[in-house]
Amino acid sequence: MDFTFTDEQQQFADALRRYLDKNYGFEARQAIVYSDAGVSDTHWNAFTELGLTALPVPEDQGGFNGTPVDLLVVMQELGRALVVEPYWATAVGIEALRLVRLAGASGSAGSGLDEDAALLERAAQGEIKLAVAFHEPHARYDLFSVETAATRQGGQYALSGTKSVVLHGAQAHYWIVPARLNGEIALFVVARDAAGVQVTDYRTIDGQRAATLSFEGTPARRLGGDETGAATLEHIADYGTLLLCAEAVGALDALNHATVDYAKTRQQFGQPIARFQALQHRMVEMLIHAEQARSATYLAAVRYASTDADERRRAVSAAKVRVGQAARFVGQQAVQLHGGMGVTNEVAAAHLFKRLAIIETTLGDVDHHLARFAALPGFASVEV
Repeated sequence: MDFTFTDEQQQFADALRRYLDKNYGFEARQAIVYSDAGVSDTHWNAFTELGLTALPVPEDQGGFNGTPVDLLVVMQELGRALVVEPYWATAVGIEALRLVRLAGASGSAGSGLDEDAALLERAAQGEIKLAVAFHEPHARYDLFSVETAATRQGGQYALSGTKSVVLHGAQAHYWIVPARLNGEIALFVVARDAAGVQVTDYRTIDGQRAATLSFEGTPARRLGGDETGAATLEHIADYGTLLLCAEAVGALDALNHATVDYAKTRQQFGQPIARFQALQHRMVEMLIHAEQARSATYLAAVRYASTDADERRRAVSAAKVRVGQAARFVGQQAVQLHGGMGVTNEVAAAHLFKRLAIIETTLGDVDHHLARFAALPGFASVEV
């Protein structure tokens, strides 16, 4: 299978990398992380001008109808530069709206499609940010452990419950919220300024932002109809997982590069430690882990569009497992090779390791996705 990027994809990646290298260096990134907002409107507007916000949006809503491979190219560059702006959260929200519209085209979604289209148009123009509230307290990685309840009130709905660790939840203008309606999972869109919602914003250990959302009779609009429920939620989560894997590949590349550079300058016994054969072997192993993670992620990006849901699940979970293993190995080895500096906030390596650690535990860790992979049809169990 040929994983060579097209000329357009490579040019897009090069343009984004040039911008990030020039304007989003480590010191600039740290200043954003420790600011009150935790994100930068200046960089968000620049991403809009570069076409990042329009990339995943369908053409009918003013976007470029980008494929998962197109988004993979972007997320690799964002991961390499440790970008903290809410691009992942918004891209996943856009995918949620896109999947609902696809279901509505062949189902009975109703009049809400026009409102969904308006949100997509505004997202393409960078006017709004989105976030999907996947997690609930005590649910761990179980997407379907949903206790938030929806009740119908006339032509609208009201939500009651709590969503935890909503990535960039406080920065989003609209949330996509799974909730129980008559015992079944349904998807709802909630405006940030809606009544009866409380938002608790905080910074995570990797410099990103997350929020706890508490709903108490909060007005909401249902997305789609009966055809958009648990299966759609899982589809959205697979998209988010794929983009996280792509971001991790970029971060792995950056961490490997930083480690090799440090080994070339760190002196021990009168020579750079990069000359020691044992450490050379270790850095080669780090590179192999990164390349294997890259291959699995590229395959998942291609398989995501498969009409066979099990094939999509299998490829995404396999990628998440391989990325998680690579994140742990490369991160730990990078810290060891950096010595004490590897755990300080003064070097990018420590922040890359933190980000990789969080990616490994977001939307399911290695053990979770191994179990998911093994539970899929066609998995052959071997007795020893």
